[in-house]
Amino acid sequence: MRICFKMRKFFFQFNITLYICSENEEIMNKFVYTIIAIVALTSCAESYNIQGSSTVSSLDGNKLYLKTIKDQELKSIDSCDVIHGKFRFAGLLDTIRLASLYMDDESILPIVVEKGEIDIKIDAASQRVSGTPMNEKLYDFITLHNQLNNEMNELSHKQSQMLLDGIDEEEINQQLTIEATQIAQKEDSLVTNFIVENFDNVLGPGVFMMMTSGYPYPVLTPQIEDIMSKATQKFKTDPYVSEYYRTANEIQARENGLVDDSQIAPSEAATIQPPHTLPDSMHVPLTNLPQK
Repeated sequence: MRICFKMRKFFFQFNITLYICSENEEIMNKFVYTIIAIVALTSCAESYNIQGSSTVSSLDGNKLYLKTIKDQELKSIDSCDVIHGKFRFAGLLDTIRLASLYMDDESILPIVVEKGEIDIKIDAASQRVSGTPMNEKLYDFITLHNQLNNEMNELSHKQSQMLLDGIDEEEINQQLTIEATQIAQKEDSLVTNFIVENFDNVLGPGVFMMMTSGYPYPVLTPQIEDIMSKATQKFKTDPYVSEYYRTANEIQARENGLVDDSQIAPSEAATIQPPHTLPDSMHVPLTNLPQK
C-alpha cells in the first residue's frame, strides 16, 4: 500500500507545496535540500546601505552617482536624488569597490562600497564617510593628509607675515624652504606607508591611483619606485597599477634613448613631454565640493 503525505514549505513569499510519496522520499529530500541551499545563499548575499546628509545647498535637488572603474572605464553603479539634504544608495554587493561620489561629472569624495551601514556627511567645512572598517581607515588617512596640505598652504601666509615683520627675504626663503621640505617628506611618508599597509585590499591601488592621476602621463618618481620595490604580487597585478607601471617604464626607456624614437608614431611621441616638475605625492585635497 502506498502512503502519501502533504508537506508545505514557505521560502520568502513563495508557497511551495510538495506531495511526497514514501517511495520517492529520498529523491524529494535532495530536491528540498537544494532549494534550501539556494535560498540560504540568496538570503546571505552581502549588501551595502549608504545613508547621506548634506548642508550644502548646491547638492539639494540634484542627482548623485556612485562611480567606479570597471574594465578600465569609469562607470556608474548606482544613483539617487538629494531631497531636503538627504540621500541614500543601497544594493547587493558582488565585491568590495573603491568608488567616488559624483554630481554630474564632478567628483565630490571617495568611498569604499562594502558590506554594512555607511554614513556620509557633507558640509562646507568637511566631508567624511564612516561606519565601516575600510571607510574609517580611508578617512583617517584623508584627515591626516588634509592637515599636511593645510600646513603647506599656511606657509604662504607665514611668508607674508614675516615680510611685514621686516625679516630679511633671504632668511625667510631659507626657513620656509626647510619647513616645506619637512612637510613634503611627512606627506610622502604618509602616502607611501598607507599604500604599503593596504597593498592587498582596494585602498592600496585606490590611493595609488589618486596619487598618480594628477600626472600629465605615467612617470616613475622615487616614491613610486619605492612603492613598487615593496609591492606584493596582488598589488602589482592590479589592472590600473600594472598598466601605469608598464607605461611609465616604456616612457622612461624612450627618454633614456633605450628605444628608437623613429619607431614611435608622431601623435604618440607628442604626448611624451616631461612636465616642469614631478610631484612625489598628492598635493591636492582628496575631497571636493561642487561650486554651482
